[in-house]
Amino acid sequence: MVLLLPFIDSFQRVDLRTRAFNVPPCKLASKDGAVLSVGADVQFRIWDPVLSVMTVKDLNMATRMTAQNAMTKALLKRPLREIQMEKLKISDQLLLEINDVTRAWGLEVDRVELAVEAVLQPPQDSPAGPNLDSTLQQLALHFLGGGLSSVEGGLSAPGPADTLEMVSEVEQPAPPVGAGPGPKQPVAEGLLTALQPFLSEALVSQVGACYQFNVVLPSGAQSVYFLDLTTGHGRVGHGVPDGIPDVVVEMTEADLRALLCRELRPLGAYMSGRLKVKGDLAVAMKLEAVLRALK
Repeated sequence: MVLLLPFIDSFQRVDLRTRAFNVPPCKLASKDGAVLSVGADVQFRIWDPVLSVMTVKDLNMATRMTAQNAMTKALLKRPLREIQMEKLKISDQLLLEINDVTRAWGLEVDRVELAVEAVLQPPQDSPAGPNLDSTLQQLALHFLGGGLSSVEGGLSAPGPADTLEMVSEVEQPAPPVGAGPGPKQPVAEGLLTALQPFLSEALVSQVGACYQFNVVLPSGAQSVYFLDLTTGHGRVGHGVPDGIPDVVVEMTEADLRALLCRELRPLGAYMSGRLKVKGDLAVAMKLEAVLRALK
């Protein structure tokens, strides 16, 4: 049997589920002259399918352009340090500004996550401030030595005591200035091992999963590490876990460092292809709880 509906010329299916897209990282200049690479992750849903079809031709492209324009305008008004320290506040502001435009299209943005990928040029009018919180800054300096200082363009703290501490940490590795991490301990191993003091029973209860990290080194070789948050206070170390991991994560050593230094978010890394996941994606995104524990 064939049912003909002559009064319908065409139809379009509209997905009302919550979806996400990423604003690709782009180079932006902050108020104080710093140049940084910034992107964003946006979650949205369509609440009025009729408006979403009738008001704009390409809803996804229009929303992405709106988000990119709002992000550009917001960051041009702020200095680098404010952008780094107030990312959540800026993300909330972007959420409101984007929704002011997209609600007329039948689309509502649920969440915006600003992702500062890298600082390409320090501020011109003032010395570059630290782009990590104090705990991670000391952790990274301890394991990366002069390599991190060359990446960040030189770290300087406001107090003399902090300055003396940082200089002593940088001078401990090998003599060459600006040299990379020492050969005895790979960067990835140092950073992952340094997670141990931050693990706790509360974190194990919150995450409850075992991760295997396949880290691609600059030489092209691959090192394997594990983060077991299933029992006790949790464990982290070199090699494969004792049991079958819930998720296998693959990324480069540089992206791992950016992830642990909060310069890269798990969702943003996954959507940009910098983080490859084998297993449950929702479990992989629980790594955000581990990163929050580093604060």
